[in-house]
Parts: sequence; C-alpha cells; structure tokens
Amino acid sequence: MTRACTMFSSWHARQCRLTLRDGGIIAYPTEAVWGLGCDPWHTAAVERLLDLKQRPASKGLILAASSVEQIEFLLAPLTTTQRSAALAHWPGPVTCLLPDLHDQIPANVRGEHRSIAVRVSEHPVVRAVCEAAGHPVVSTSCNPAGRPPARWSWQVRRYFGAGVDCLIGGDLGGARRPSRIFDIVSGHWLR
Repeated sequence: MTRACTMFSSWHARQCRLTLRDGGIIAYPTEAVWGLGCDPWHTAAVERLLDLKQRPASKGLILAASSVEQIEFLLAPLTTTQRSAALAHWPGPVTCLLPDLHDQIPANVRGEHRSIAVRVSEHPVVRAVCEAAGHPVVSTSCNPAGRPPARWSWQVRRYFGAGVDCLIGGDLGGARRPSRIFDIVSGHWLR
C-alpha cells in the first residue's frame, strides 16, 4: 500500500528511511518534476525501479544528495579543477557527471558509463529525503519510458499505483525543465 505524506515531519523521515532501507521505491517532488527514488546500494530496489520505469539499465540513473558531504567520497579522487567545476553548480538544479574512479557506485546505477550523474539539490523535499536516508538516493523522473514526467501526485498514482511504496507530498520547485547536465571532465553541457 502506498503511503502519502503531505509534509516532511520526523514521522515522514522515519517512513522514508524505513522504506528505502527495506528496498522500497519512493516518489517525491523535485525542482521541476516528480522523482522516483531508492537506495542506490540496494540492488533489488534499483532493479525494481528500472523495471517500474521500463528503463534500460545501460542508461544509468542520477543520484541526488542533500549536501556536498554526502557525496564527498566521489569528489575526493577528483582533480582540484574537476572538484571546483562540480562545486560551482551546487546546491542547485544542475546535475554533474563525475568520474567514478574507484567504482564506488553500483553498475546498475551507473549503467554503461564510467561516470555517475550527481545533483546536490536545494529543493527542501529532496534534501529531507536524502537526510532521512543518510546518503544520496537514486533520483529519476517519475514516468514510464516514453511518457511525460509526472508533475502532480495523481499522475504518480496513475503511472505506478502500488508500485510506489511511499509517496512524499510537497510542491515542485520553480524549474520548468529537468536539471541541466554538465560533464566536469569535458567541460561541456549535455542538456
């Protein structure tokens, strides 16, 4: 049964943490669209999320974090220039491609890439979700492949019904489009 939350209290944080720990899928508002998330180190949860979205594992997924500290393990092996390039965009609605030099992110999250897409969000719900988890979470648009991303909670329910274990209410941020993507190695914008 999907649990719906209208504001992020300590009770909601606990529900979110337990859902993620147990391999559940959560839905929550982000900067521009609703997101689907799970624990990136819970293999079955990632596989279930990919199946739910009908998304090929080879495409990879994005990680969202509440702070730079949550993803410091990915930043530490980078050059000073690469690190500065990422930090210049955070917190905010920019996703940076970071090389995963020590294979710290599971292959089913990274996809066929050697880099991992990471966003340090300033959206209050995304930050609260990551804080509740105690680590970054998978954050991908809430829609089956080929369908428009959900912009309202009723679309989340229509798309996925009981496939979402915890729906965390809140408002979308002010962005009209999904986050931009910046490759810190090449210095190019990909989206």
